[in-house]
Amino acid sequence: MTRTNLNHTGTSVAIVGAGLSGLCLAQYLRRNGIDAQVYERDAAPFARPQGYRITVDADGLGALRESLPAHLYDLAVAVAGRSGGYFRFTNQHLREAFKLTFEETEDGERQMDRQVLRSILLVGLEDRVHYGRKAAAIETGSGATRLRFEDGASVTARVVIAADGIGSALRDQILPGGGPADSGVAGIYGRTPLVQGGSRVLPAELDRSGVLSLGGRSGRAVFFTAMEFSQDPKAAFAERVPGAPVVDVGDYVMWGVVMPQSDIPAGTAWNDAPALHRLAEAIAADYHPAVRRLISAADPEATILSHFAVGRRPEPWAIPNAAVMGDAVHAMPPFGAHGGNTALRDASLLGAKLVAAYETGGSPSAIDDALAAYRDEMIPYAFKAVDMAEGMMRRLTGSKGVQKWVMLKLLPSLHRPLVPTG
Repeated sequence: MTRTNLNHTGTSVAIVGAGLSGLCLAQYLRRNGIDAQVYERDAAPFARPQGYRITVDADGLGALRESLPAHLYDLAVAVAGRSGGYFRFTNQHLREAFKLTFEETEDGERQMDRQVLRSILLVGLEDRVHYGRKAAAIETGSGATRLRFEDGASVTARVVIAADGIGSALRDQILPGGGPADSGVAGIYGRTPLVQGGSRVLPAELDRSGVLSLGGRSGRAVFFTAMEFSQDPKAAFAERVPGAPVVDVGDYVMWGVVMPQSDIPAGTAWNDAPALHRLAEAIAADYHPAVRRLISAADPEATILSHFAVGRRPEPWAIPNAAVMGDAVHAMPPFGAHGGNTALRDASLLGAKLVAAYETGGSPSAIDDALAAYRDEMIPYAFKAVDMAEGMMRRLTGSKGVQKWVMLKLLPSLHRPLVPTG
């Protein structure tokens, strides 16, 4: 997609950030006849890795259904993994503490690849997403809201929405002091092709299972699960949306190595993939051989680092005609699979509020009321998810307590390892 000259004076809604929530909001508004333009700091749609598999639950599926044209929603479900399966909690030797079972149902939660989902969310927005645009500030006055970029360009819009992630460039203006708290915990994420040399790298005993394997040392754990597409994404796109681009990705196992941030050598960059892959292997050295093999067989260039953050409940928006959504306002640790779903839910909620405001004439007071109502309705569900994710992280990676002893010692002692050690 080419860079535009930003001749967008009078845009109804300017969305900063072309992640899941920003694109989902743009789709919702487009579907309801409202002009929305999206401004993304990256130079191209997939210029950098932004995570891999996500679990899309009923809230996420509902938001996608409300936001996307029917044929794109059907495409998202068609390429997703099957619903149902298991989630297992184990010790580092893959002795199970307990497991959760999910029935396979037509509308059940399922795995989706984040970049394939972004490819779907981009369909139909080709002329509305503008790359290489780093937002710098929002300027208000004279009845207009101006979004200014680092290169000096600017656009005017009736509404500006910051959907640009944890490092949001606009959050401090809209929510002074509202940045997330550092959790002290980090994760190295990687991706391993599911089939190598004609064999599956994930043992048959763990088929259709997500696993959180708790380490013997405080603060350490390994998570992994398969992303197995129901249909090949490229083939599905060619059949359903001919000509629309999609990332080229096959079935894989997504894994994460969780650790205290103090375990990361000073100066390690988030995208220094070879160094991060070596560190992940070192931390997993005392895990079950199946876990070690999974990490060793990964694509080392697909390894990234994430510092887990915890969002703070927002005060009222500090400037008119602006709001924050997604990780920019409610960042959360990746425990419980709530982050992406909450961001998608934001998009459909905010979209509905803005559509209702425009249907009544779109006066400044109507838009202000819509943005305030979105905030008031978002806080309860979003920060319930934040609190749950942080609480689960602390309980499962902490070093003390009866629950930790039960999880690591008592319950695993009652079971054989899920996977033979040979």
